[in-house]
Amino acid sequence: MAARIVLVKRFHCAHLNAKLSTLLTGIRRCSALSYSRSHEEFTSKRVRRKFIDFFKEGYEHRVVSSSSVRPRGDPSLLFVNAGMNQFKPILLGCADPRSEMASYRRVVNSQKCVRAGGKHNDLEDVGKDMYHHTFFEMLGNWSFGDYFKVEACAMAWRLLTEEYGIPAERLYISYFSGDAANGLPADEETRQIWLSIGVRPDHVLPFGMKDNFWEMGETGPCGPCTEIHYDHVGNRNATSLVNADSPDVVEIWNLVFMQYNRESNGSLRALPQCSVDTGMGLERLVTILQGKRSNYDTDLFTPLLSAIHQSSKAPAYQGRAGEADVGQVDMAYRVVADHIRTICVCIADGVYPGMTGAELVLRRILRRAVRFSTEVLQAPEGALASLVPTVAHILGDAYPELNTESERIMDLINQNEAQFLSSLKQGRRVIDRTLSNMDKDSAVFPASVAWSLHRNLGFPLDLIDLMLEERGKMVDKKEMEVLEDEYEKLRFQSEEDDEDRTDQLDLHSLAELQSRGVPHTDDLLKYCYSLGSDGHYVFEPCRASVLALYCEGALVSEVHEGQCCGVILDRTSFYAEQGGQAHDQGYFTKDGLQDVLFPVNCVRLAGGYVIHQVTAAETLRTGDQVHLHVDEARRLDCMVNHTATHVLNFALRELLGPSVSQRGSHCTASRLRFDFSVKGSLSISELQQVEELVQNIIRQNAEVHIEEVALSRAKQIPGLRTVDEVYPDPVRVVSVAMPISDLLTSNTAGQSSVELCCGTHLLRTGAIGDFVIVSERQMVKGISRIIALTGDEAKKAREAGHTLQEEFESLVARVGVASVPSIPAAQRLSKEIGLLMNVVDNTPIPQWQRRELQTRLKAMQKSSNTAFRKLEIKEAALKAEELLDKHSNKTVLVDFIQTDSISVLMKTVLQLSKSSPDSLVMLFSHLRLSGKVLFACQVPKGSTGGSAIEWALHVCERLGGNADGSNDVAKGVGNAAKVKDVTEILHWAEEFAHKKIRNSPG
Repeated sequence: MAARIVLVKRFHCAHLNAKLSTLLTGIRRCSALSYSRSHEEFTSKRVRRKFIDFFKEGYEHRVVSSSSVRPRGDPSLLFVNAGMNQFKPILLGCADPRSEMASYRRVVNSQKCVRAGGKHNDLEDVGKDMYHHTFFEMLGNWSFGDYFKVEACAMAWRLLTEEYGIPAERLYISYFSGDAANGLPADEETRQIWLSIGVRPDHVLPFGMKDNFWEMGETGPCGPCTEIHYDHVGNRNATSLVNADSPDVVEIWNLVFMQYNRESNGSLRALPQCSVDTGMGLERLVTILQGKRSNYDTDLFTPLLSAIHQSSKAPAYQGRAGEADVGQVDMAYRVVADHIRTICVCIADGVYPGMTGAELVLRRILRRAVRFSTEVLQAPEGALASLVPTVAHILGDAYPELNTESERIMDLINQNEAQFLSSLKQGRRVIDRTLSNMDKDSAVFPASVAWSLHRNLGFPLDLIDLMLEERGKMVDKKEMEVLEDEYEKLRFQSEEDDEDRTDQLDLHSLAELQSRGVPHTDDLLKYCYSLGSDGHYVFEPCRASVLALYCEGALVSEVHEGQCCGVILDRTSFYAEQGGQAHDQGYFTKDGLQDVLFPVNCVRLAGGYVIHQVTAAETLRTGDQVHLHVDEARRLDCMVNHTATHVLNFALRELLGPSVSQRGSHCTASRLRFDFSVKGSLSISELQQVEELVQNIIRQNAEVHIEEVALSRAKQIPGLRTVDEVYPDPVRVVSVAMPISDLLTSNTAGQSSVELCCGTHLLRTGAIGDFVIVSERQMVKGISRIIALTGDEAKKAREAGHTLQEEFESLVARVGVASVPSIPAAQRLSKEIGLLMNVVDNTPIPQWQRRELQTRLKAMQKSSNTAFRKLEIKEAALKAEELLDKHSNKTVLVDFIQTDSISVLMKTVLQLSKSSPDSLVMLFSHLRLSGKVLFACQVPKGSTGGSAIEWALHVCERLGGNADGSNDVAKGVGNAAKVKDVTEILHWAEEFAHKKIRNSPG
């Protein structure tokens, strides 16, 4: 047996050597290239281009553009943080078989990545060293079921040593050493490949799971990896520094061999097909090729550092760190240079500073950049935005959206900077006020206040620490951790609540379906409907066969009554959620059992299979024949709202111009939601005009043209609207009013609504019926969200708006005819206004009308409040005059007055104190119905006879209740039930005041 294993190993090595010989011709001569010359040749643009061209021209890789840093349909990520993110559908086996992505075999690209927040978070490290970044570019090549370890290693070695001319003796290789707990052997195959290439044995090093086994997440595709490390020093043996966090020996390229899937139970299972996923940081590679030791000394950053210097009052960048970096000036340079790149890329990709998720992280990054720019570098307001053209110059060739979005990026930076600088002033006041109220001997600042500054005003935590350190204080870190944990729990709970519990096919079940030859679901019947002669929509019936059942994580042959399962049919008329349109609902019936309904709760798409989430009403088996019954009313309402969404998109662009860009949409049976880029909220006039444009198209009853077109041709249609999605090929083109054949031959853009869309739509716009925007607000600066209603719901909103308008006019009329009101009448009016404002705020009515009513009601409330205050002042003056006649020349004036308003009580006290400035004044009011006693007091400024708050608190001791105020003025409320006779209160109050006066010094 042992002899046989030796023979197999010899055969395998011979096979490897034969395979490598054709790939490695000329590699060993590469070390002779002039490495010093490469320093001058390799600009960052040339390095990126050479990487792409090497795989494209030399190894037939398809070039795929970088995806947006906003993850496509992946709630597990805040940002795209690795090159493989956009290819997860392929690795998970769920790519749409009709999409271009499904045809990928060999791919190369440079992917924009952001690591700030979530699992991969480098934010707090940025600036402290020379290599951490929040934004970076990941160069990568992929093989999906094509080449594997031999080719991946050989290509990487040839590119680094021959094309880039990096000396082989400076490169060290790590490989997976195995893991007994997971039952994984050492990756001797990879080790042998590197040795066969010619890498010295002492440069090929084994490491365990932590360093050389890559996993996508807690579950999903994973496998051993081999990393290439570079020694910046050279002419030595640096094996001890590999994977030792040494700045001298750094990892530059990771080659991951996807061989396994991590199951939900923690076990590993071999993948149906093996893939290669590699990632190399452009910034580190450029640093090596330009002969630098810091990423910030390369041409990716030096123009930015120069621009920062020109716009600030700081000395020029020196590249210092740690204690040598006096005043953290160089750290500030690095922070601003890194963060402005991240800000530009995120905003260009539609991530704007906000209050949740990725938007909140970007808000913190921007505010951190503002702080270092204004406080450390002493740059004027606006300096940060002035760096945007430099970022576009450095990165715009690779990512042209930075050029087209520059103006929007600058506007948003300036708006957010001004807002933050205002918040800084407010925050400093909060800190000062909190410190003044603290025990002077306490060094611990309340964590709740610090957390509020961080969460609500956007203060970076390190800024709070710095500001407190200057005052000799610190935040209670343990309490802060508790607050952060509570916030994270609430956030994760919210995310879990939002998740759909639909049974989704796992990777292996998808592979099993494919291996069985189970055909993808034919779902074209979802588009099969027509307008009947009576004007009603007619949906074609559908009879189908059960091809597979998925229950509790596995494919099964049958399910029983009460079980929730995923059902895959050969054909379906149900619409699976995609393209922003909600899924269909309805039910199945089985042949011969037409009275037994199988409710369809949810419909999803995975890897070309439509999965119907069904609750079994009785036994259901593969092979059963079923009849499908779509909830036609719900479907039609979704169609109405989806077509209305397209018309709305067109109307916004018609009114506001081509800069309007869709940032998301979702249409259900009850409403539509549309997010779009715009500088500020729409005006009342603009809201009215958008509604009118949409209604014009509804009144035209325009035909909706739908046609499948080759993706490449469709993208040439002038004025075509697209979003960041992977489209199938061919793709459905939806055009309102203009035939698609005309669009394909016309050069005129913008004359009709035309979009790529997989959703279901009306055949004519008239069925929308009516359209009302019931909400429009800025989600974050630069992105607005519209909520709109259609049909009967829109009509109801109009009627509700008309009713509220009539109520408002009635209120105006009553105010206009009223004589000089009394305080109770003014209070009733103010309450009426407040109630109507609340109804206006919360009732679905046209948004333009809501804004009009809100403006007029606020003006009315302001006028009412002014009149009310005048009445109170007048009443207080009368009461004060009566009391002065009654208590002339008293040093202590204590009495009851009749009022149920603490405000009138306070105003009367103030009037008395004004007329008798040397007197101590306290007034009470007994509210007999409630048994409460209101009181207010004032003492002369600088009085040595005690303070007003002390006087009020003394009364509270006898009456119970509470009081608040200052040394000069105070107020409170007590309980008359505490005393037999309320007049006793006057005696206590007067006695206390006289005692204080007698005992006062001098």
